[in-house]
Amino acid sequence: MTDCLFCRIVSGEIPTTLLYSDPEVVAFPDIDPQAPIHFLVVSRRHIENYVGATAEDELLLGHVARVAAGVAIQEGISDSGFRTVVNNGPNARQSVPHLHMHVLGGREMGWPPG
Repeated sequence: MTDCLFCRIVSGEIPTTLLYSDPEVVAFPDIDPQAPIHFLVVSRRHIENYVGATAEDELLLGHVARVAAGVAIQEGISDSGFRTVVNNGPNARQSVPHLHMHVLGGREMGWPPG
């Protein structure tokens, strides 16, 4: 999908600093960080949103979560804690229609989150 921001990042058309990369996902810093550590884990395959994932995507969804945890360890926020967020749709403020997980840490998070 050529007009998708994350597809363009995944393909290398738009450069970014990769924190992690494998054949299924990439992780990179968020351009509008909401915490001292804020990165995204993005599927290489274009899936519009969380609800758009199918039964065939179950392994990918689990992989996104495992990569999020691994990069959190790499970035030094696993012991103090971090939050993962998957926004789905406009009311959740999903700004890029491509499945991705936010990982935020490096500060205490408030509750409720919204």
